[in-house]
Amino acid sequence: MATLADQNQDFSVLPDLPADVFTAPLRKPAHVGDDWIEPAQTQYDAAEDAIWNDLYERQMDVLPGRAASAFIAGLQKLPLGQRGVPDFNELSEELGHLTGWSVVPVPMLIPDHVFFWHLANRRFPAGNFIRTRETFDYIQEPDVFHDVFGHVPMLADPVYADYMQEYGRAGWKAMRYNRLKALGALYWYTVEFGLILEGPSDVRAYGAGILSGPTEAVFSTEAKSPNRIMLNVDRVMRTDYVISDLQPTYFVIESFEDLYHQTVERDFDRLYRNLPPAFTYANAAVIDVDDVLHRGTQEYLLRGGRGSGAKPI
Repeated sequence: MATLADQNQDFSVLPDLPADVFTAPLRKPAHVGDDWIEPAQTQYDAAEDAIWNDLYERQMDVLPGRAASAFIAGLQKLPLGQRGVPDFNELSEELGHLTGWSVVPVPMLIPDHVFFWHLANRRFPAGNFIRTRETFDYIQEPDVFHDVFGHVPMLADPVYADYMQEYGRAGWKAMRYNRLKALGALYWYTVEFGLILEGPSDVRAYGAGILSGPTEAVFSTEAKSPNRIMLNVDRVMRTDYVISDLQPTYFVIESFEDLYHQTVERDFDRLYRNLPPAFTYANAAVIDVDDVLHRGTQEYLLRGGRGSGAKPI
């Protein structure tokens, strides 16, 4: 069966990026190698540690009852509390005992093929910097708080941890077909902005983009504006998404086992051959195949979103 990843691919070596594969051009800083890993984690000062602590406290005021149980369990298992920015070595040691993952510092967003390679080898690249007080509420490029607080607790869950590794392995295949945008949409709507159904009317967040920001934690799980639709992998990979605002649509899984089976066991060779280069569906669309939990009013989007000052309701 042709699966999400290539079963015979050698994931121990960093793959070359073919010239005919279309990716965003990124300039590698001179002090990092081809793996883009920083020589050492940043030594954060007291003011930067205080930013971490304040961000942590703010999130913990809103996440109980809204964050996935697996995320809360991960927080309890890992050294992520209000002691300043966590030490990656300590974090990796604990995470390694749980699921075999580690956390490595990188200077910025890294190239797709390098990111895939790290995930395929159970390494999570985390931004080696923290936002300032001036960018406390919103930062365009993921920092250490988003990457570590938002993503890493979920890696303590064995099934989710396996999903993330398989996603990394899937990058090779997506690159060969030039379908990185489609695979990116899957990442966006699961790893970054995914919801999980933990009871008949109990929708919670497991995506890092939701878990690392207070407004979206409430908006995604409770607001009337956005759609909440059960995950359909083929549909998600044809769906556009919003980068710098709240999502008009969130996709919901039944369980992490369900997420794993829907993706890892899907024939992606056939899917990629039939996917168009561009997205088919708008980010607010509801289509006839959707299993809709909540059809949103889209009031926030229609009023103009963040730029207009519209209330996220």
